[in-house]
Amino acid sequence: MSLLDVRTVTKKFGGLVAVGEVDLRVEAGEIVGLIGPNGAGKTTLFNVIAGAIPPEAGDVVFDGHSIVGLSAAEICGRGLARTFQIPQPFTTMTVAETIMTAAFLHGADVTASEREAHIVAERVGLGGREHVLTPTLTNAQKKRLEVGRALGTRPKLILLDEVMAGLNHAEVSRMLDLIRRVRDEGVTILLVEHNMEAVMAISDRLIVLDAGRKIADGKPRAVVDDPAVIRAYLGDDVPEAVDA
Repeated sequence: MSLLDVRTVTKKFGGLVAVGEVDLRVEAGEIVGLIGPNGAGKTTLFNVIAGAIPPEAGDVVFDGHSIVGLSAAEICGRGLARTFQIPQPFTTMTVAETIMTAAFLHGADVTASEREAHIVAERVGLGGREHVLTPTLTNAQKKRLEVGRALGTRPKLILLDEVMAGLNHAEVSRMLDLIRRVRDEGVTILLVEHNMEAVMAISDRLIVLDAGRKIADGKPRAVVDDPAVIRAYLGDDVPEAVDA
C-alpha cells in the first residue's frame, strides 16, 4: 500500500478547474518531484493534500486512511507535514522556539520539546543559531527553518513547496544534501520545484501537472523527454528536434 494515495481529486475555484481528476501515489521512502508550468495546479494540490482546502471530488488516503475532511492540524498529527513556498517564520521567536511549537504537537513537555528543537536545528544546519531571532536569518536559513519546523512534528511524509526557490547554486546543493539526509532518516518526500536541474538530481520519480491535469508520471529522464511534457513547458510550436 502506498504511503500517499491521491484518488481522482478535483478542486475548482468558480468555473476554473485548478486540479482535475488527479491520481498520484507516493511510496514510503521515495522522493517524488511534482512539476509543471506556472498555474498548473501544483500548490493547489498540495493545499488539498495538507487539508488547507477541501476537494470537490476524490479522496486523499494517507497511511491507509482517508484524510479528506480532517483539519490541517489533524493531518499533521497523523504524520503529514508541509513547508511553504514563502517562509513564514514566527517573527518574535527564536529558531529553537519555532521548532518547539511543532514539537508540542506530541506533548506539552517543555524540556523534551526544547531538546528536540536543538536536535532538529542541528539536522537542518542551524546548529549554534538556536537562540537567534528568525527575522535575522538569511533566506537560505529561513528555508532550512521551514524544513526544521516540519521535522519537529515527526512526520512520515513532508510536502516541500519550492524550498530551493531564490537560493544560489551552493545553497541549492546544501538543500539537496539536506533533503537526501531527511529521506535517509526515514521521511518520505513529495516536492514542488521549478529548479529542473535540482529536481532531476534529487527525485526518484517525477509527476507532471498541466492545467490541473496529470500528464506524466515516471522516471525523471523519461518524463522530461515526453513530448507532452515538452509541449506543456514550451508550447505547441516546438520543433520535433527539441532536445529535452
